Amino acid sequence: MVTYLFENTKMKIALYDATGKKSGDITLNKTLFEAKINPDLMHRAVVMRLANKRNPIAHVQTRGEVSMTTKKAFRQKGTGNARRGALSTTLLRGGAASHGPRNTRNFSKAMPKKERRAALYSALSAQAKDKNIFALEKFAGKTPKTADFVELLSKLPEAKKYLFVIPEKNEVFEKSARNLPNVRVILASYTNPYDLLWADKVCFLKEALTKLEDVFISKK
Repeated sequence: MVTYLFENTKMKIALYDATGKKSGDITLNKTLFEAKINPDLMHRAVVMRLANKRNPIAHVQTRGEVSMTTKKAFRQKGTGNARRGALSTTLLRGGAASHGPRNTRNFSKAMPKKERRAALYSALSAQAKDKNIFALEKFAGKTPKTADFVELLSKLPEAKKYLFVIPEKNEVFEKSARNLPNVRVILASYTNPYDLLWADKVCFLKEALTKLEDVFISKK
């Protein structure tokens, strides 16, 4: 297992305004963005996400489900063949399948809450350590328009895949970005290791950072 520790310095990220110009810096929360990076927990969280997302569609029929005649195939003696039973046997073409996939199989996985939380902190800290996180004050679009969003992306740090984290539902923002295959938009309360590690650059709207602290940091 590989773990990393940050130095005792405050980590800051660049803050961009609605036009894409850098307007300053924001200090990141130490609990969220300066945690130990645990690759094993992050891997398990990603596997859990993919397993829970899996929709089993492969399905074969058992002998009890195959629609097959029960008529005796040939007479008992005199043919030189072995005594044949039901035609639904797995040995014959058109019969049932043995040990095949079933669409009732459950692939779901689970992780304890503390481990899920630690995996999230690890993913956030890993992206912060690699300087892949920045913030945006707000989105200036009034109506959904992909062209406006593409223009904003051209002024932000360059990346192949972007993840935008917004504080609450924003129809204009989400519709402006949804036609771009290299862009994902998620709510701060739904921040997860899978989406974080998928992205080359992670952009938090300014209010989303506060929302992230409210949701994922215990008040105890």
